[in-house]
Amino acid sequence: MDSFKFYEDPLSSRYSSKEMAQLWSPQKRIGIWRRIWVALAEAQMELGLYADDGVTPRIRPEQIAALRDKVDEIDFALADQYERKFRHDVMAHIHAFGDIVPSARDILHLGATSCTVTDNAEVILMRDGLEMVACKLASVIKALADFAVTHKHLTCLGFTHFQPAQLTTMGKRATLWAQDFLMDLGEVEHRLQSLRFRGIKGTTGTQASFMALFQGNHEKVVALDKLISKKMGFSQVWPVTGQTYPRKMDSMILDALSGVCQSAHRFGTDLRLLSHRQELDEPFEDSQIGSSAMPYKRNPMRSERMCGLARYGMNLPGNAADTAAVQWLERTLDDSVNRRLSIPQAFLTVDSILKLALNIAKGMKPNPEVIEREVRKIMPYMLTENIMMAAVARGGDRQELHEIIRVHSHAVTSALKSGAPKNDLLERLQNERAFDGVDFSAIQSGSYLAGRSAEQVEDFIAAEVNPALAPYVGKIQSGAIVER
Repeated sequence: MDSFKFYEDPLSSRYSSKEMAQLWSPQKRIGIWRRIWVALAEAQMELGLYADDGVTPRIRPEQIAALRDKVDEIDFALADQYERKFRHDVMAHIHAFGDIVPSARDILHLGATSCTVTDNAEVILMRDGLEMVACKLASVIKALADFAVTHKHLTCLGFTHFQPAQLTTMGKRATLWAQDFLMDLGEVEHRLQSLRFRGIKGTTGTQASFMALFQGNHEKVVALDKLISKKMGFSQVWPVTGQTYPRKMDSMILDALSGVCQSAHRFGTDLRLLSHRQELDEPFEDSQIGSSAMPYKRNPMRSERMCGLARYGMNLPGNAADTAAVQWLERTLDDSVNRRLSIPQAFLTVDSILKLALNIAKGMKPNPEVIEREVRKIMPYMLTENIMMAAVARGGDRQELHEIIRVHSHAVTSALKSGAPKNDLLERLQNERAFDGVDFSAIQSGSYLAGRSAEQVEDFIAAEVNPALAPYVGKIQSGAIVER
């Protein structure tokens, strides 16, 4: 019960998925540090790192095997003791690792600086995190695409300025949400493709320590940089660095994650507006309570939570931008604590958002009767552009016709606000000479009132969604009920 006496991050304890929370855990992070140490020693051995006599191998295969055997056996309590003593987390874990593999203690961290493990580990964590985000984005896009196809013919009011504008369909509207997330998927994939390992560059990026280890052999030092990067799963390595990799990379990645937040906020806001109009509901469970005071309430709490998380996530990139802007010369340490907070939280926030977005997209339900009622109420206004075009086709003056419709429309709106029982706009226009010869009945029954909404859904899915989701076949998630 002691855990309830201290603050814990709601992102990991309440909102995010277990796999994303585990990715940013100390166990995972330090496990990667250790794998980098093993890879460094192994690469140095393979390239022929010798003792000062130039003959005796500095690193033996059995030492590598011993390190690899204990790579996940992490004594965090012991490391904590060392850190309290040394006030240095990397040195603490070097000593803790050496204590459980004493036969290999002397080959740990040879020629390396702290950023050899911390920065390279961060790149690996962000790579794995972006891959998770990409798969979850694909799942959300697929769910929205399925919804769009199902409801591509469900005619509803379209809005500009949140005022009724023209007819669209519920499916067509869903393609707008899907398209935003599709742009985010492309940006995340671009970040993954351009991700680079920091590599083995030494204290200020000059590789001087490795030149000393390899007795001035440039070829071996260059090969070491590439070899360890390959061992850790990267084909690209930064050609030059200071002590750290360029912090602009963090900024660009967090900008991509911010894009996901923006799309989710827009999706959630639209759903909240439509929920108010009772046209579209987010998932709501049988025993779910909307309000502690008002039992009848059915609040769109998942969309609201998604928007709240998105607002937090959208503000995190500022940390990365500031950090990238204030790096002094080869490095300064004021980035460390900020990155320790902002980078994991950006990934946990986006993960939490996509978990909600998928659940909502898989379970949201339109209410056709309400939608049809609202369409009927506004339909006379919706028809005015087609009526105007028909009159223009018969030789009418477009500007004159527009003014007639404007005057009558506002008069009808005022009458309705004053209690008039019926929208009589069409009758008023039929009595205007300017619209003589226009077939009002044909216009009211026209099948093109929602334009190419249904066809646009089909085209969008075929041309944009299906190709983008092809790499994720077999990785699409189901969208289970959100726990809390």
